[in-house]
Amino acid sequence: MKRILPALGFFLLVTVLLQILVKQNVIAESLIPSPENVVKTFIELKSDYVTSFLQTFKNTLVGWMFSILIGTALAVGFSLFSLLKRAVLPFAVFFQTVPIIAVAPLLVIYFGFGAPTVIASGFIVSIFPIIANTLMGLESTQANQLDLFRIYHASPWQILWKLKLPAAYSHIYSGLKISAGLSIIGAIAGEFVAGGGLGSMIDSARTQQRVDIVFGALILLSIMGLLMIGALALSHRLIQKRRPYFTGDL
Repeated sequence: MKRILPALGFFLLVTVLLQILVKQNVIAESLIPSPENVVKTFIELKSDYVTSFLQTFKNTLVGWMFSILIGTALAVGFSLFSLLKRAVLPFAVFFQTVPIIAVAPLLVIYFGFGAPTVIASGFIVSIFPIIANTLMGLESTQANQLDLFRIYHASPWQILWKLKLPAAYSHIYSGLKISAGLSIIGAIAGEFVAGGGLGSMIDSARTQQRVDIVFGALILLSIMGLLMIGALALSHRLIQKRRPYFTGDL
């Protein structure tokens, strides 16, 4: 509660202040809607918001899960085989530098409209932090610890499972937190061109100049991000209890 209350208090303060400023015509309603108007829009379009939120959330999670599985596997492969790292990692860096909004139209051509493009977009955006952070953690193992495992004739897989992965935990957790937010960004970018979900709702509201609908969708996207980060934080606490040598709270 000590961590939540300050943020909640600040949110309520901003909400009340914004309501007053808009109602007193200090801020134009056409630019920033009043909280009251956003709530009314939520009630009016409740079914559309719920349907779009669930659709975006599902596609975001699928893309994120793919990025976790494939990104972690690639990072492990890079740490075990330096030739593979030199051959593939530069292309991963290249894809990270290309704006997803520029790639999304190609994804529509490859995967068609709808969920496949949205999932692919979220996957592409969120995979690089997982690769980079996991690889950094795996390669940060101390030399004396590696020497100890080699003295006892540990196999490469034993070194990976019992030494490198536990030592890389904090880096992996950091990469997951970064990729969680990026997966939402990627999914929304995919929905702008492929349709569906909150991204399509925002794009449609833009053509109608309905800023109240846009703000409502942005609030739901924020909630989505909080849910994903909250799930990670809960998993982190459970792992810390089971394996107490994992220290630090990133």
